[in-house]
Amino acid sequence: MRVMNILHDSIVDGEGLRTVIFFAGCPHFCQGCHNPESWNISSGREMSMDEILLAIMGNELTQVTLSGGEPFLQAKEVEVLARKIKQAGKNIWCYTGFLYESLIPNPSYRKLLSSIDILVDGKFEMQNRDISLLFKGSSNQRIIDVKRSMIENNIVLYKENQSKVSFQS
Repeated sequence: MRVMNILHDSIVDGEGLRTVIFFAGCPHFCQGCHNPESWNISSGREMSMDEILLAIMGNELTQVTLSGGEPFLQAKEVEVLARKIKQAGKNIWCYTGFLYESLIPNPSYRKLLSSIDILVDGKFEMQNRDISLLFKGSSNQRIIDVKRSMIENNIVLYKENQSKVSFQS
């Protein structure tokens, strides 16, 4: 898999302490992207499944976030990785510029989704940027409970009432 970076101990890429895998390649080219270096699929370095798992499993206290770039560009490989992460008992969040509704019909994407607990979907939109939002950069993005959404065959948002930070003293 092409990986830009693996960041340990993040507190902004999902609930709790997380290890974040930033995958290379992104077709969305969002204006204001925090990681434009990841747009090129040739960026970063090739990492084996075992190398990535070793980096993730080294810290038992952290959960895992798949980010990018766009993790769904490498869906077949990332799906196998995500399945192994789930087997190790870790919670998985994933960031994508695609909308959940566009991922579900694709068998490869659906298979990857089945290992993801929480999906933050939608392109980052500079005109909807809101720094008070938790775990997302713009108000158009959604934080989706994937398991419940797949069971109910309807989008179920994750803790919608806890998605803003209060800056009041």
